[in-house]
Amino acid sequence: MNDLNPTKKNWINKALAMLDNSLFPIPQELNEIDWKLELTTKPEKLSKHLSAMANLPGGGYLVFGIEDKAGQVVGISKLNIDSIVERISNISRDSLNPVVKIDHSIELYQSKPLLFIHIHESSVKPVHIANGTLEDTFIRTGGSTRKASRQEVGALMLNSKNPQFEELHSSKIKSETEVLALLDYSAIYKLLKTPIPQSADEIMRFLESERMIENFDGAGYYITNLGALSAAHSLNDFDGLTRKSIRVIKYKGKNKLVTEKEYPMNKGYAIAFEELMALLDALLPGSEIIKKALREETTIYPEIALRELIANALIHQDFAVKGSGPMIEIFTDRVEISNPGKLLPTKKIDRLIRTTPESRNELLASVFRRFNICEERGSGFEKAVAHIELYGLPPLKFEELENSFRVTMYSPKTFAEMTVSERIEASYQHSIIQYYARGGMTNTSLRERFKMHEKQRSQVSRVIKDSVEMNRIKPKDPNNPSSKFTEYVPYWV
Repeated sequence: MNDLNPTKKNWINKALAMLDNSLFPIPQELNEIDWKLELTTKPEKLSKHLSAMANLPGGGYLVFGIEDKAGQVVGISKLNIDSIVERISNISRDSLNPVVKIDHSIELYQSKPLLFIHIHESSVKPVHIANGTLEDTFIRTGGSTRKASRQEVGALMLNSKNPQFEELHSSKIKSETEVLALLDYSAIYKLLKTPIPQSADEIMRFLESERMIENFDGAGYYITNLGALSAAHSLNDFDGLTRKSIRVIKYKGKNKLVTEKEYPMNKGYAIAFEELMALLDALLPGSEIIKKALREETTIYPEIALRELIANALIHQDFAVKGSGPMIEIFTDRVEISNPGKLLPTKKIDRLIRTTPESRNELLASVFRRFNICEERGSGFEKAVAHIELYGLPPLKFEELENSFRVTMYSPKTFAEMTVSERIEASYQHSIIQYYARGGMTNTSLRERFKMHEKQRSQVSRVIKDSVEMNRIKPKDPNNPSSKFTEYVPYWV
């Protein structure tokens, strides 16, 4: 046996053991393995075999080079091997739904070369004939292939795993050269602070380990949605993702009547993120601050808040919503960050800060964390609110629209310029931050959040009173007689 990777070596050893059990002491047919002298000339029959093997727990094996009835090991020629592999690859790719993954290997058995084909169990079931219906599903029983009954099709569906969007193929099968041309792998290595290997094989193995590509039995590679969304030179090269590019739109004024300019970001999200942040730094209004006695220009919006809110929009968007993608809209008084899809049913709009989010796209979220694009799971909104308070900005506004979710970050306002509802929302968001940091909010901490003087304590007390009446916050200890030193917590504590 050749020097193989552990996964391939494992399935080959399993296939060899099954072949032993099937041939000795008396040749017998098993569900998991089917041996033949050569490939059938009927593609419909082969499609049924592949469907049945892919529906089988653990998958199955086809072995070529063994006389069909007597079980005599004859061997197989190189010419036949190439023809069989090509035909099975075509059928598994084009004639079954979903596509069936296969591997192959040539192994010596009783000193004769045999072709072993491994048909992987499909996580998505039932695997059926592509141009048919679910009733065209096949299974293995008693060592033979037969059509599944309706009850058996139902059982397969119960054992099916819904594929994550990131795992699906975003391209047709591509060569190694095409993959390396479509994906900016060097930018991914840079994000990971890892040297780029000299060998193309090493790069391809890396991309496969990152689940950005999927090897199709040596015949080529599929680029996954995760690969394209993370590292595509251009999402326009992938038909299903062209409308998922990040759009940055700058308007003149406080409404959408006049568009100054639109900036489409067509690259994959991970490799484009720092470029996007640099673009926003140039587009957003700035303010001059003094840092260590040197004047420094910075945007009026905290960068950490922008990073977390944008990363959240990219990660949690609903890719099932067609025709729209994440969008950043810049007005003179605010920045709106939106993504397709509503909140998941288990989430409430006023419980987004600090709660661990359920992500529709956990693989994409994991990639963003590994690439240090966003913070650890569940901390994004909390960090955004904390830095907004540090900058003295109005509270974040969370909105669930008809088929999208939007977060708005406003430019600086004084306490006097804020509406009553904004003051109450700021009080509520501040109470969450203080609850997790120090156990509770006080008049003093809220006054500091609003950047107000000690003499304005009574105005802050009024905000607290309004917030309690609106059931946004409550006293931590309702029996505490002192109003001056009372701590307040979010209503849900």
